[in-house]
Amino acid sequence: MLPEIHDALLIHNPAAGRHLRRRTSDLAEVRRTLAEAGIAIEVADTSRRGEATRLAREAAERGRDLVIGCGGDGTVNEIVNGLARSNVPLAVLPAGTANVLAKELGLPWDIPAAAALIPRGRLERVALGFAQHQPPESDGRYFLCIAGAGVDGSMVYRVNSRLKRATGTLAYWMAGLSHFFSYRLIPFEIAADGQSFQAPQVIIGRTKHYGGPFQLTPGADLFSDRFETAVFTTTNRFRYPAHMMAVWLARLRRQGDVHFVKTQRVLCQGAAGHTIYVELDGEPAGTLPMEFRVVPDALTLVVPENETASTSGNVH
Repeated sequence: MLPEIHDALLIHNPAAGRHLRRRTSDLAEVRRTLAEAGIAIEVADTSRRGEATRLAREAAERGRDLVIGCGGDGTVNEIVNGLARSNVPLAVLPAGTANVLAKELGLPWDIPAAAALIPRGRLERVALGFAQHQPPESDGRYFLCIAGAGVDGSMVYRVNSRLKRATGTLAYWMAGLSHFFSYRLIPFEIAADGQSFQAPQVIIGRTKHYGGPFQLTPGADLFSDRFETAVFTTTNRFRYPAHMMAVWLARLRRQGDVHFVKTQRVLCQGAAGHTIYVELDGEPAGTLPMEFRVVPDALTLVVPENETASTSGNVH
């Protein structure tokens, strides 16, 4: 059970995901369920990019007992950037397109059902990823689940937002299909755990899941203090359908041109004369060169009681 949790802010992205017509009734049920557990919630809707970060930061400054994110991966990422390094816990209600964190935690794909698990959950302190342009040009940005550069980053930049709202993860598949024919596979330098690669694609995972049921970094562990990094070294575009089939069959590790590295830091240099895009938790995040590093003990998550943390996690 959650100790001393009575005052919660629910940050809701009304534009996230589908089934928007029933969202009002879902949130009313969430309010009733949590009230029965002694948790009063205030709902704050977002209307523009970055607003969830501001709301989460203000909640932390006010000393709220809990912040609940109701939206997709982008909404959760914004909230994480508002709560990072604070002690205010984050709970998640899946309402977006891919909902990687919800998959990782085994949450039901139903907002009221996921809310019913919150009072019975436990608090788990986890690490975050942190991405910063090199040399540093800004404060950088935290990410909770996945970072990607190369094909992946460019694909996120190309996703049609209207199609994403209408079709969900299909929009990413369509962007990927477009890339198969048009994207030029430009290798860039990747340094991780003392190893160097020239590759056109890297996935840096804090979670096993990448999107929906797909796992591109199956050895990643949300409760550890390391990334699992998947480096795709081939520049032969016709190898990528084989990679996707391997993902479907959970055999990606058998691909000789995909290399996996466990590390706390990844440095990706740009390719001269080319723009290499980066994504964080499924959202556009700039271009290379960029450093990605693990920040231990950076966020408190509400974890369902049936989710087992690794021995490296810190249970409170």
